[in-house]
Amino acid sequence: MQLFYNQDLSQGDSEIRFSKEESRHIVKVLRKSVGDTLHITNGKGYLFTAEISLSDIKNCIALIQSCELQPKREYTLHLAVAPTKMNDRYEWFLEKATEIGIDSITPVFCDNSERRVIKPERFEKIIQSAMKQSLSCYAPILHDAISFKEFIAKNFKGQRFIAHCEDTDRTALKHVLKTNEHVTILIGPEGDFSTNEIEFALQNKFTPVALGSTRLRTETAAIVACHSVAFYNEL
Repeated sequence: MQLFYNQDLSQGDSEIRFSKEESRHIVKVLRKSVGDTLHITNGKGYLFTAEISLSDIKNCIALIQSCELQPKREYTLHLAVAPTKMNDRYEWFLEKATEIGIDSITPVFCDNSERRVIKPERFEKIIQSAMKQSLSCYAPILHDAISFKEFIAKNFKGQRFIAHCEDTDRTALKHVLKTNEHVTILIGPEGDFSTNEIEFALQNKFTPVALGSTRLRTETAAIVACHSVAFYNEL
């Protein structure tokens, strides 16, 4: 199944008009024509089935035949991940985390962060592409980038963890996860969280966890955390 995305599509709409770029992809690349069926999501859980009524390379139009709300996972996952020095590594994380299953992502600037500028528009495109590729009808929310202290000061529900590399008391993530919970996990930059940041997180009821016995890159640690939560909830 080929999945298309339109965030403005809502329940009750009778037709969808595709952008010039998507129209060209549908008509010229996929060679779709009048009468063919398309599947579209708005990223909010709805799967729309539509039939092409106009196969124009610049203005493809489809009539919506049905709309169904897809089941949502019992748990939710929010990863707060420091931007990596090489931007493509963070983009890889966004792609794979979206495929595995994640609900929200916050880029967090830390004391040891080497990158202080990100391109949210580029990140959004990668998330949308991964969502369509994995046939998911739920688009992860990409929050604005904020400082570590700003993030910690937010209100959290469910479990909250900070994964760091310091040789202090930490528990393996798999030993403290609970099923069907909201989970928030902090992943630091290449230089890890500072000692002050770790202490501040602990003061705000974050549990220190380990993601394995080896030292992981930022993006690898984020994927390990994402997969661990998904795997644990599927047992």
